[in-house]
Amino acid sequence: MTPHNPAPRTSEAGRTPAPRASGPAPAAPTLRAFDAAPALRASDADRDRVAAVLSEALATGRLTSVEHADRLEATYNSVTVDELVPITRDLPDVDAPASPGVAAGRQEVTAVFSKVVRGGRWVAGRHTALSATFGALIVDLSDAVLPGREITLELTSFCGKLIVRVPENAHVIDEVSGLFAKRHISGGLGGEGGPVIKVVGRATFGKIIVARERTDWNLPDKP
Repeated sequence: MTPHNPAPRTSEAGRTPAPRASGPAPAAPTLRAFDAAPALRASDADRDRVAAVLSEALATGRLTSVEHADRLEATYNSVTVDELVPITRDLPDVDAPASPGVAAGRQEVTAVFSKVVRGGRWVAGRHTALSATFGALIVDLSDAVLPGREITLELTSFCGKLIVRVPENAHVIDEVSGLFAKRHISGGLGGEGGPVIKVVGRATFGKIIVARERTDWNLPDKP
């Protein structure tokens, strides 16, 4: 008699289980993925991502200040995703390694029992905290690279002096409070297409000044 060989066991569905797929997880979509859905309306997050790429390109010398301003204006005037694609087509993708000169989303500059001056072509954070404690902190944003159209400055002055110069075309939103302190904020609307700078914080036994002109409030001259 011929021996009977039992059939291999199968799954409950009657089929041998398929092997599991291996390999890295799919990469997160980048700006190049916008090409797949040109009819989508752009969100604020989409515009901010493009603005971040433009800021990096300006900081690394890939764009001039005029080119950066033109492309940034086009970015925030874009309604659909397909309008955003050409703006960064000739620049490194958003998921490429960031330049060391590009700031993170939050940045801090402090002066404690000292005087600190920050100016020139530096990259500000989307949320920048400035603090002066028994010292003086002077920050000039007129030539700084801003990571987007809107940034927030968190100002804290305790027995110190904190002076900030903003671009002349900036729209400044003043939400700074004071306790036994002096505060002077050049708020209000700026020029067309200027950045929106929201100023928050508190001065306690100190001074906070936000000015537009270099000659105001002992702001240092540019080199």
